[in-house]
Amino acid sequence: QVQLVESGGGLVQAGGSLRLSCAASGRTFSTYAMGWFRQAPGKEREFVARISRGGRSTSYTDSVKGRFTISRDNAKNTAYLQMNSLKPEDTAVYYCAADKNTIVPTRAAAAYDYWGQGTQVTVSS
Repeated sequence: QVQLVESGGGLVQAGGSLRLSCAASGRTFSTYAMGWFRQAPGKEREFVARISRGGRSTSYTDSVKGRFTISRDNAKNTAYLQMNSLKPEDTAVYYCAADKNTIVPTRAAAAYDYWGQGTQVTVSS
């Protein structure tokens, strides 16, 4: 089992940057693909980005391509989401998640096995 704790959220002006971190417990972090999701008020949770176990493969939802970068440091049991050129529509609670199934990459939230508690990101205009 993996426990995930997000940090790094906050209030930022449009055009600014934030880096989210997701710290994982246990010694099996490197066996999971990791994903970031977000949920705005009144909306469903949506996929943001995913990274493979070793970090060589990444994918992004179209709205964040070129602005967000997902990465991981398996030695530190931590995944990151660097967010640049933030927009008010990026405002949401951001969650990291771990996926045991690393064979078929997925963007479906239901497929992820473990979740953090979320961190709030607010972008002011």
